[in-house]
Amino acid sequence: MGYSVNSDVSEICATAKALSRNPLGIIALFIVLVYGFASLVTGFSSSFSHEERVPLIYFLVSFPILVLFVFAWLVSCHSSRLFAPADFKNEENYIKMQVSAGVSLATAASKATTGSDINIDRILEIVRQATQQSLVSQEEWKNQILWVDDRPENNVYERQAFEAVGLNFSLALSTDEAFSLLSQRKFAAIISDMGRREGPREGYKLLDRLRAGGDKTPLFFYAASSRPEHLKETEEHGGQGCTSSAQELFEMVTRAVISRV
Repeated sequence: MGYSVNSDVSEICATAKALSRNPLGIIALFIVLVYGFASLVTGFSSSFSHEERVPLIYFLVSFPILVLFVFAWLVSCHSSRLFAPADFKNEENYIKMQVSAGVSLATAASKATTGSDINIDRILEIVRQATQQSLVSQEEWKNQILWVDDRPENNVYERQAFEAVGLNFSLALSTDEAFSLLSQRKFAAIISDMGRREGPREGYKLLDRLRAGGDKTPLFFYAASSRPEHLKETEEHGGQGCTSSAQELFEMVTRAVISRV
């Protein structure tokens, strides 16, 4: 009997360990834990008064409904985050899925790129190069990106795509805040918007100030326009690129970082 109990406990522990490796498994463990405690409480319910039983009954009835709604929300809004790399036979496939999801969501959310096509083959080729090169360098600055934008909440999906290949971000809301961060550490690349509360051409002011100080860090504008005249002006100021496309931004910045690793 002792052996059977020990075997059951070991099996339960092994199952729990396996489930804890991805978000879906953690949710399942949480549900089991909650219902386990509920079952223990229910075992003593014969000694409860009517007023004490009512909340327990409501909980047992409403909890599955709540779990269903939360699960539906996760699947519909955050499906790409429900899996861990270990869930894939090849972890590179996990990275590809995260990058593709980030770029696709960013493009769908951007009014400037509505209707543009996503070239998955090009994205996957960049991911392949990034994973082969390994962007996680021993020199920490080589996988650090500075993103200057007074509305960072507009770039969540784009950062998700970059983070999938091992890049990390520091966020600055203004030019002064950007230079404060630049005085403390080095970055592999800088991404900036163009117009901010400071002014409609604040991106160029940031770039001019960088180059005047001798800082050659690659800088890319992620702005509402990528017209030829704006691309030319970016080059004249010493910038490396200007785009309104999430896919182009991912390609340009990742290639720039790969060249510096």
